Amino acid sequence: MKVYFDNAATTPLHPKVFEKMQPFLTENFGNPSSIHSFGRKVRVAIEESRELIADFINANPSEIYFTSGGTEANNFVVFGIARSELAESGRNHLITSEAEHHSVYDSFLELSKNSFTVNFLNVEKDSIISNESLLQNINSNTLLISLMHINNETGAVSPIEQFSSLLKQKNIFFHTDSVQSFGKYKIDVKLSGINSLTASAHKINGPKGIGFAYVKSGTPLSPILFGGSQERNRRGGTENVTGIIGFAESVRIAKDSIQQNLNHVNELKQRLITGIRSIDKEGIIINGGINTSPYILSITLKSDHYKNDPEAMLMFLDINGVAVSNGAACTSGTVKPSHVILSTGHSVEDAKGTIRFSFGWQNTAEEVDYSLEVISQLTNKFKK
Repeated sequence: MKVYFDNAATTPLHPKVFEKMQPFLTENFGNPSSIHSFGRKVRVAIEESRELIADFINANPSEIYFTSGGTEANNFVVFGIARSELAESGRNHLITSEAEHHSVYDSFLELSKNSFTVNFLNVEKDSIISNESLLQNINSNTLLISLMHINNETGAVSPIEQFSSLLKQKNIFFHTDSVQSFGKYKIDVKLSGINSLTASAHKINGPKGIGFAYVKSGTPLSPILFGGSQERNRRGGTENVTGIIGFAESVRIAKDSIQQNLNHVNELKQRLITGIRSIDKEGIIINGGINTSPYILSITLKSDHYKNDPEAMLMFLDINGVAVSNGAACTSGTVKPSHVILSTGHSVEDAKGTIRFSFGWQNTAEEVDYSLEVISQLTNKFKK
């Protein structure tokens, strides 16, 4: 059996999405910036897609900016707001957490080298910052705070609305990376009180290479790409038409099945947790605390019980037909312990034994049961 439990990394393209994209790879090939009929037809399709996505999160279409994916969207928002507000008000203090995705974390790191002061807040064991920590680090110079909605490695769900309410009267812009929650949870940007949100199509059975940033009207935002007037002069470059069409279709499908999918993956996750606990209750830790996304399960094999070798463990699972991740960055062919797992207080040796399972609507209970057989073999092989 072949099992794909790495849906937080990417998901298979939905057949209906592929079907919707096909005409825009063949006959509907016009440049949306062209004024002739070929271009106008494509422009209409893009704007209809923008409206559908905006409606899904209760935004205005003019607040949606298409990008090449979640990474560009996060860079676009973080750099765009920070630089604009520095120029307008002179404020230069930023806040984020130690457990953010690299596209946010590294953006703040870069800004810290160029005119900005950044507080990287420590997280609790569940990979979420506390209200107290957030409030203690705010000052009169704070202009932007970025905290992800669902952690891509632990699955921990941050109380975004709660954080937003703490900032309500403080004239601070609040951004949330929603790549792991968009299309899986109901999100209302007006109720949540956020200024910006980012998402990516390939996490919800859409195509790779397309994402978007929601930026609330009135939020200062300067471009990071120059040389084109697309996306209201804020994100230049000919639009990824097929990507946008596919993204909208994946949203349309997700909208009709959010609760059904949540129930399904939650059953799979609980089945897997029950099985793992029966294999080893003492030597395996469930990460992320009590409030985690049903789409993600992160476990850590404790180093005092296991000979942790992340590459060997992933290869063992893969050879036996189970595709998962350890939530770590792969650089130059070497697997490094995850900065997120380390930030929650795990030692380097424990972090090396972290494995992330992530689920999709297409996964089955039979796949969970097969994976448990392989996990049992893994624990026997790597046990001290």
